[in-house]
Amino acid sequence: MNPLEKVQQNLLRRTFLGDATRGLGSIALGSLLFPELLNGTEPSRTGGGISGLPHFAPKAKRVVCLFQSGGLSHVDLFDDKPMLHEHAGKEIPPSIKGTQRLTGMTSGQSSYPVVPPLRPGKRCGQNGTWISDLLPNIQGIADDICLIKSLHTEAINHDPAITFMNTGNQQPGYASMGAWVSYGLGTENENLPAFIAMVSQGTGKNPGQPIFSRLWGSGFLPSSHQGVGLRPGANPVLYLSNPPGIEPSQRREMLDDLAQLNAFRATELGDPETLARINAYEMAYRMQTSVPDLTDISKESAATLEAYGPEVLKPGSYAANCLLARRLLQRDVRFVQLFHRGWDQHIAITRQLPNQCRDIDQPTAALIQDLKQGGLLDDTLVVFATEFGRTVFSQGKIGDPGMGRDHHGRSFTVWLAGGGVRGGMEYGATDDFCYNIVEKPVHLRDLHATILHCMGIDHSRFTYKFRGLNTRLTGVEEAHVVKDILI
Repeated sequence: MNPLEKVQQNLLRRTFLGDATRGLGSIALGSLLFPELLNGTEPSRTGGGISGLPHFAPKAKRVVCLFQSGGLSHVDLFDDKPMLHEHAGKEIPPSIKGTQRLTGMTSGQSSYPVVPPLRPGKRCGQNGTWISDLLPNIQGIADDICLIKSLHTEAINHDPAITFMNTGNQQPGYASMGAWVSYGLGTENENLPAFIAMVSQGTGKNPGQPIFSRLWGSGFLPSSHQGVGLRPGANPVLYLSNPPGIEPSQRREMLDDLAQLNAFRATELGDPETLARINAYEMAYRMQTSVPDLTDISKESAATLEAYGPEVLKPGSYAANCLLARRLLQRDVRFVQLFHRGWDQHIAITRQLPNQCRDIDQPTAALIQDLKQGGLLDDTLVVFATEFGRTVFSQGKIGDPGMGRDHHGRSFTVWLAGGGVRGGMEYGATDDFCYNIVEKPVHLRDLHATILHCMGIDHSRFTYKFRGLNTRLTGVEEAHVVKDILI
């Protein structure tokens, strides 16, 4: 018996199927690198996404989330009430405070005196929305934004609350909002990731609460959908540049060989992460050109740079990141997220809060106006969010320089703009002490459902099998789209 006949005689079904499908590796590689070859069409800028999405015509094509990390004080910035001034320095009524769980930082206090907003504000826009004088530029865009004043969460500590807001679950390991959107809708730019995140440190509490990369991670979704962190300075993405002595042609040949090996390995193991690795290498190769172009702001007009404020030329600042966010959105990056640390004003709030507001006020307003002038705001959803609010009562003694406010998840304010959202309106309301919700409560799950809805996604039908469950960004409990705020 010749060797070939012997091999054929001893060929197991599993071995035959494995060998027969080995050529699929090349097909898989080709579909990743040149998808247009498989369908006979011209190259398309759109890639990825899952079949059947969007479920309906979207109002927004892209999202920018301006996440204010640490717990922004809704009491001081967006939710003034006459009762706060009438009751200033007096004990918050037990009927208002109730039996709500407090953090260990205030649970042992002997008194809980009410502290009104630190600075006055004014009624802004056609709707007369109250916004603090600490945010004069955001006052000027009142007609473009929708304040949700009745958001609430069960989390009262930072890490669970930040994780909840960004992933829909208080436990680590779940996919972030941007990863969900990337998985569902794919990208419209082949040269940049679908999801990019940036972090800045504010001048309020310094250092602020830590920001972990899992907040833009893919969790159980394929890793190709995790966000890419953009760093300040000469190397925005680590390990993107070729090593010394390596020419682009050499890098291209090496990646081609490596992609073939990974494709073969993918057919052996059936592990989608192997194909995700090919995607990552190819994206990194294309980003060698696209990222330097993205971060080169030398062609921005002097008027544009002035609009974003004096910090715009400081790499890694909130202002610089806002400008980069606009440039990313112009390039059709699907989901951009900015994390700005420093809002955790447990102490020295009279000093820290004005500083923190100064960081974000002008750049945030400039981003909205820039998007509007460039015709991008209509199909870009802007989400200005935080993990929870702050208590109306003081942490520490009133008048003490160290006085602050504790965490408050029972009610807080976020705002949305563009992307199918009605501007110049408020939704929901708190009581006379800004403590409890009395009208139109909105849970975090509802906010997530609304964000997905603006992107053309029905959250209840957008699932991924994980641990035997059809997992959703909005979790297993009820969630509702806040339709009253939508156009």
